Amino acid sequence: MASTRLDPIDRKILAELQADGRMTNVELAKRVGISAPPCLRRVRTLEENGYIRGYHGDVDAHELGFEVQVFANVGLASQAEADLSAFEDRCRAWPLVRECHMLNGEVDFILKCVAPDLSSFQSFLTGELLTTPNVESVKTSLVIRQAKDAPGVPFDVLEERLAKMA
Repeated sequence: MASTRLDPIDRKILAELQADGRMTNVELAKRVGISAPPCLRRVRTLEENGYIRGYHGDVDAHELGFEVQVFANVGLASQAEADLSAFEDRCRAWPLVRECHMLNGEVDFILKCVAPDLSSFQSFLTGELLTTPNVESVKTSLVIRQAKDAPGVPFDVLEERLAKMA
């Protein structure tokens, strides 16, 4: 388990930054109980080791005029690695596709898409996704309401698990 290589302070740093990536290093150091210089060194090390992949603003898609969110379940005709990679490359190029996950089971991929309106999504669906080579089936689900959108990982669950292992 990769998280066992992190000490409790590193995990606290990650939890605090996950909750608020804009806080100053001084505030972060105070919250995790160390002084600012070692805190900054730890943050840099966590970044260099890939535990922190970046910092992002949590923008409100609805406020920016993206009224439609859709999950698309995509089935491919071929699951050969070259075909899977080609589809993933295509997904990375489509602006409306915000997430792309390969799945195990009946569906090969699930895509999270956002669009300004239903007609924009329909144009993407019929003009891009359904015409993509190797796409055999697409089933879409329009999001009616979002009840939860928590980023990252549940650090409290991680800490409980690590405590049981100790």
